[in-house]
Amino acid sequence: MISVSRLLCDNVSFGDKLRYGKESTREDPRPIVVWNCTRQCNLNCRHCYALADRQKSPQEMDTAAGKKFIRDLADFGVPALLFSGGEPLLRQDIFELAGLAREREIRVALSTNGTLITKEIAGRLSNIGFAEIGISLDGIGASNDRFRGKEGAYQEAVSGIRACIGAGLRVSLRLTIARHNYQQIPAIFRLIEAEGIDRACFYHLAYSGRGSNLKEEDITHSQTRAVVDNICEHTLYLHRRGLDKEVLTVDNHADGVYLYLKLKEGDPARADRVLELLKRNGGNNSGIRIAAVDDVGNVHPDQFWWHYSLGNVRQRKFADIWRDTSEPLLRDLRNRKSLLKGRCARCNYLELCNGNLRVRAEAVSGDVWAEDPACYLSDMEIGLK
Repeated sequence: MISVSRLLCDNVSFGDKLRYGKESTREDPRPIVVWNCTRQCNLNCRHCYALADRQKSPQEMDTAAGKKFIRDLADFGVPALLFSGGEPLLRQDIFELAGLAREREIRVALSTNGTLITKEIAGRLSNIGFAEIGISLDGIGASNDRFRGKEGAYQEAVSGIRACIGAGLRVSLRLTIARHNYQQIPAIFRLIEAEGIDRACFYHLAYSGRGSNLKEEDITHSQTRAVVDNICEHTLYLHRRGLDKEVLTVDNHADGVYLYLKLKEGDPARADRVLELLKRNGGNNSGIRIAAVDDVGNVHPDQFWWHYSLGNVRQRKFADIWRDTSEPLLRDLRNRKSLLKGRCARCNYLELCNGNLRVRAEAVSGDVWAEDPACYLSDMEIGLK
């Protein structure tokens, strides 16, 4: 994640201590864990990395297995657990599981499509102590509905946002950037301001799950630059008016280098501070400070690696799996710099990006260590000319 609001406006959030604080530089960091606790979903999103559908997997971890998993995470010192899916609110035991995590002093967040959140559900989420409710919108109105496979999904999600804010919950709007919505960034920021949304995460498209069939729907490099510029301009505009929102881009660490290079031209002092923050963050952290566990208990380096399992939490504790340096992919992701190829291997800013999103490189080339095709920086910008 690249915190645009931190880099441009010095707005500090909870996640910054994980991105830039002592935890970010320790040799054995505890990862944030994304738990895709169910594959069942009431929508049919075109970019779903989990390949979610209407049916619950018969192998889905039950309540007892889920509780054991959460206790193991607490014993390991995992700082945060993100309940995701599918649609996690379709799990009947979601509040029981989240309550246990809170009792064990794990920060809990929810990633949901928002369509099932009523005032009653929002109240229960608040009572449990969810630190954040991430609600996905992939455009305004019909644009969102087409991408998510249900007419009326946009309005249902907005109702869910309002219910959460009414219950005092912190809401994070999440949008995956694609050809059908990249020109709607200004409208998304207007929605953020109008609804009082605290946080926005703009995801670059990851070619995984159903998203692996959407390469043709990704935007061009020049369009990506324009989108990042647009996000920065709107973030600064809100900041100048005293409306400090947390704004992040996700799954493309070229964004951090791009911001640094722009600041270097116009504001060298701030560019120096940004460079230090980006060095502390270290770039892509798949297999390092981010982990994912799917609905049947398989552990992955991040939520887009469902085709590769590091082990299963029903058979071994998460901590044992995560610390197993004999596992080839996990070992190599943590020491990837010498394995990278192409532009990534020769980039002057490799320490800031760490090779970007490896699963995207693999999806396009078949090689985990190939250059990431979503890097939009020119050869001159990264020091190859």
